[in-house]
Amino acid sequence: MDDIPKIGITGMPGVGKTQALLKIIGALEKSGYIVEGMITKPITKKKTRVGFYVADWQTGEKEVFAHIDFETKEKVGDYGVDLDALEKIGVPAIEKAITDDEVDVIVIDEIGKMEMLSEKFCEIVTEALDSDKPIMVTLHKKSRTPLLQDVRRRDDIRILEVTPVNRNLLPYKIEKIMEEKLPPLF
Repeated sequence: MDDIPKIGITGMPGVGKTQALLKIIGALEKSGYIVEGMITKPITKKKTRVGFYVADWQTGEKEVFAHIDFETKEKVGDYGVDLDALEKIGVPAIEKAITDDEVDVIVIDEIGKMEMLSEKFCEIVTEALDSDKPIMVTLHKKSRTPLLQDVRRRDDIRILEVTPVNRNLLPYKIEKIMEEKLPPLF
């Protein structure tokens, strides 16, 4: 089963993990593969990040998941976190990616501090990583939570770091890794 490509993309906040992932998804979809899962999108105001949406990759359905204006008991840094949004949009998108036979590749953006406040999210991530489907995830670089440590310790996942120097080339490299190991399309 170690022929199934499982890629973790890590890097400092704002370095371009999600952008790298989106480039790879675009290339895979252009090749005909079906991708599904959860993506986070930044919310910016005057070029400053003020929050994040969580979105279902295929349907585009999204909700505000974290925002500096949220008054919630769940906080990470300056962001109030709405776990209901994650569990309403993100968790079912990942679940669909695992169970839908039409889906070729699972994506999870991001396994980070905010997302790991949700037990349901942590469970579905483990299920996705244990599935027999190719998967690409983005990982918070510094966090030392149990789930992230488990992901980093797995010997079936290849973790690559996005840096300002390699951010334009890395998506191409990961795309090649994925396409070499993905089953051919008929």
